[in-house]
Amino acid sequence: MSGYVLLEDGTRLPGEICGAGPAEGIEAVTGEVVFNTAMTGYQESVTDPSYAGQLITFTYPMIGNYGVRSSAMESERAHARAVIMRDARNSTDVAGSEGGWLDWLRSQGVMGITGVDTRELVRRIRDAGTMRGGVFAASVDPDDAAARIAAEPPMTGADFARTVTRSEPQEVPGPGPHVVVIDTGIKRSIVERLNARGARLTLLPCTSTATDVLERDPDLVFLANGPGDPAALDYIVATVRELLGQRPVVGICLGHQLLSRALGLETFKLPFGHRGANHPVKDLASGRIDITSQNHGFAVRAPDGGERIEVDEPVRWETEHGPAELTHINLYDRTVEGIALREVPARAVQYHPESGPGPRDARYLFDRFLELARA
Repeated sequence: MSGYVLLEDGTRLPGEICGAGPAEGIEAVTGEVVFNTAMTGYQESVTDPSYAGQLITFTYPMIGNYGVRSSAMESERAHARAVIMRDARNSTDVAGSEGGWLDWLRSQGVMGITGVDTRELVRRIRDAGTMRGGVFAASVDPDDAAARIAAEPPMTGADFARTVTRSEPQEVPGPGPHVVVIDTGIKRSIVERLNARGARLTLLPCTSTATDVLERDPDLVFLANGPGDPAALDYIVATVRELLGQRPVVGICLGHQLLSRALGLETFKLPFGHRGANHPVKDLASGRIDITSQNHGFAVRAPDGGERIEVDEPVRWETEHGPAELTHINLYDRTVEGIALREVPARAVQYHPESGPGPRDARYLFDRFLELARA
């Protein structure tokens, strides 16, 4: 069935509806249109809660060529609202596959569109910045489609953490340090990386207070990844601010941004975000450069209030908890990729060391996190 992608600036690209569509009662999906440059990991991306409220454009042309499997699920369900592809496949006769990609999208209620000129779409987003848009069946009038896009709330100011967090605490047994997670949309692979190192985990809803966390007597507080604007999560920032100095605190992605805001630092929206598996990040202490997986649309401002840091040095922010020092920097656009407090046990990184999916260069960071707990 014919369809099209429409952006809020009027850019329109034709394609063919696949996955869930009008046959499943879905003729239109709107949200923030973003792109992911990874060549694999399509199922992991769609089930990553950090993609809540978004439509993923895959830059790699062939998507679905190795099927789907239960072990690739990063959460209980799909969170991306739609998938935009150049050449979608429904391969099932592949080693390790448990089903076809398009069949799976249909079962998850996720709209897909194939045959789209994704190069043109991504170039438009890179030039103009991330924007709202939608995937529509051809039967939807373009004026109606434009009105639906205009009615879609922007990502700036959006609190999606409440929509993806768990409703009840969950315990994950382990023989080692007790890690309490404030769940803003944590990926399954992060839980697995911590648990594989012996950690016992308690996952709490993101609305939990500092008292709720401390009642669990954690050795380490973990701030998870997740969707939306960190500036809209003041209730979590207040919890983190109260926990600092009482327990070691670490974070990944959104957790990095929340820790930074708890220190009084500012965040800003990136023009088109970092989403892919090939971002070079430099560890300023060792000089080591890791190729990392990333998925975020916001970043932490530099100490001078700018968006870039031009030196490969551990510059500092002064905070009420003592100096915070830059530990990692993105070598693509010079944005902040990691910070650590020097007088309080707290540190965080913007990228995803769990490599689910992506390169495994930075998995050692989980050992560093647990060293804080064991100390």
